This record gives sequence, structure tokens and C-alpha cells, in this order.
Amino acid sequence: MKEKIDTKVKKIEWSNMGIIIALIVMVLFFSFSTATFLTPNNLANIARQISIVGICALGMTCVILTGGIDLSIGSLIGVVVVTCALLMSKGINPVLVVLVGFLIGAVIGIINATCITYLKIPPIITTLGMMISLRGATYLISGGMPIYGIPEGFKILGQGSIGIIPISMIIMVIVFIFGYIMLNKTVFGRRIYGIGGNEETTRLSGVNVKKEIYKIYIMVGLLGTLASLILMSRVNSGQPSAGDGYEMDIITAVVLGGVSVSGGEGRLSKVIVGVVFMGVLANGMMMLNINEYWQRVVKGIVLIVAVAVDIRSREKKAKLKTA
Repeated sequence: MKEKIDTKVKKIEWSNMGIIIALIVMVLFFSFSTATFLTPNNLANIARQISIVGICALGMTCVILTGGIDLSIGSLIGVVVVTCALLMSKGINPVLVVLVGFLIGAVIGIINATCITYLKIPPIITTLGMMISLRGATYLISGGMPIYGIPEGFKILGQGSIGIIPISMIIMVIVFIFGYIMLNKTVFGRRIYGIGGNEETTRLSGVNVKKEIYKIYIMVGLLGTLASLILMSRVNSGQPSAGDGYEMDIITAVVLGGVSVSGGEGRLSKVIVGVVFMGVLANGMMMLNINEYWQRVVKGIVLIVAVAVDIRSREKKAKLKTA
């Protein structure tokens, strides 16, 4: 019996390697399909692209670990980008503008958490409503037009490099290190897993679940703001379409990284693989001049497959426990 269980465990471990194998195959495919995929300039471009998704992925990981979801992150990026770009274009000190951006992110997180904890609105409905409202606010603030006039010195955040390594990539790595320590070495991290594993048990053990939910959604807002500032710096403007569709890329990256959509299970160390996978996929399809609409189709299929694999994996683990 023990040998059978050990064999099943090994099979599950090998199934978790699927995303890494798929990533390697995809890199090889794009490398042979286009001569410019593995060039230093394109690799740096991929690093800049994934930094935005990667930074937001930490917050989304924490949300999904609790059994929740945040569909508003893409629209949050949009509203912060156009607001900060508008303020900078009017000559307001960039440091003050950055603080305003983080305040907006925190307030949006507080509103989401309040609706979820006190109004008892499911996270998917709360953040869906917020997504729609914020996207509307983005177009109202910008008038549907790009906003220019961002100071030249601000470009370094999204376009600068230290040697050959983009600064935005360095920021993402720092965020992931912080996130890894937080989830694996702190009481807050254990509580996040506990809420996703069994919220009622966690509450009965003396944890103020509402307070932890607030912390998580505020963190999502702050990380979303950081990503917004990098995106704005990278394109050197405030685009009203900024962040459009990012929520799906971020969620897909997190689920591909092995974080269970049911909550309580997953590791941030694997999420980075999902982030790289989505970045390589998007860049490779663009290099092959694949139609933008087809790109959306492919990303949607990847998300469905990732969730299906997650469900199948949980079913196998449940059978192991009862074996």
C-alpha cells in the first residue's frame, strides 16, 4: 500500500513539472520560428513585459490563496496610469504624484475588502463591478485620449537598465523575494494559507479574518500601483487602455504556477514560472505577427487548461488522502 501511495505522489510531482516542460518547448519553438526571439534586445523586452505581470502576481497569489479573486487589477492599473500622467503633465512634483498613485491603489483595495467582508458580496462580483467602474473612470479622466508630458527623468523606472538587466526586472525580483519571505516566514503568510484552507477554523483559532482580508486587498492595490508606474514610465504616456486584459494574464500566470483556485494551496516560487510562461507566450505570438484577437483566444484557452489541471490535481490528492 505504501509503495502505491509513493508512486501516486511521484506522478503528481511529475505533473507539476508540466508547466516547466511546456515553457522549454515553447521557447524552443519560438527560437526556431523567428531569428530575433533570443536576441539580447528581445530578452530584455520580455523581462520588462513580465515585470508588470510579475509584480501584480504576488498580490493575486495572496488573494487566490484565500479562495478569492481580483478582477479589478487591470482597471486599477489603467486609472492609476492616467491619473498620475495627468498630474505630471500639469507640472506637479513626481514624488507627490507617486504618493497619490499609491493612495488610489490603497483606497481601491479598502473598498474591495469592505464590500467582501462587511457587505458579504462575493469577491468575483465585487471586483467585477470595480473593474467596470474603474475602466469607465479611466476614460472619463483621460477623455479617451493618451496623456503626454511625463518628465524625462521618470523614464528610467520602466526603460532604464543596470548593465543589461532592466530596472523593472530588478524591482520584480525584490517584490518576489519580499513575497516569498512574507508567505513562508511570517504569521501573516500562515494566516493567508489558513483562510484559504479553512476560513472558519482560522477564525475560531483567534485570527481576525476581516483584518487579514483588508491587508491582502490593500497590498494588491499598492502592488498594482507600483506596476502602473512602471508601465506608465515604459510607454512614457498615460494610455486610457493601460492594463486592459492584464487581470487575465495575471490570474493565468498564478494558476499556471500551481496556486489552487480553491485556495490554501500553492507556492510563490512556482508562480514566477507561470509569469515567465505568459510573458514568453505573449512576446512569441507578437514576434510571429499573430492577430491580436487570436492571441486573446490562445490566452483564454491557456487559462481554461490551467484551471482544469488544477481541479484534476486536487481530485488526485483527495483520492490519495482517502486511499
